[in-house]
Amino acid sequence: MDIVEEVYTIKTLLPSEEKYGLKSQIQRAAISIPSNISEGCSRSTDPAFIQFLEYAEGSAFEIDTQMLAAIRLKMLDKETVAQLTTMLEEEQKMINAFISSLRK
Repeated sequence: MDIVEEVYTIKTLLPSEEKYGLKSQIQRAAISIPSNISEGCSRSTDPAFIQFLEYAEGSAFEIDTQMLAAIRLKMLDKETVAQLTTMLEEEQKMINAFISSLRK
């Protein structure tokens, strides 16, 4: 949920013409992370839960890519997204570790 909050803060810095572009895309990817984790919790088998964790991890990578695109397009600078990048890396590690533990 911290990532969702950070994304919503950063998206306000993007140009208004990105309302249906990067703003919308990063917003959907951000809310997808906790949503997929939550939905996965409701599944009755570990393989099904793992599938939703993988979706969540993919969304984290998606945001990372979108932030790189915003930097390259000079919409944001590295310093602005540094905290979000750190949060995403930590989230990816936690999800990956959780997936590994469920597979054992």
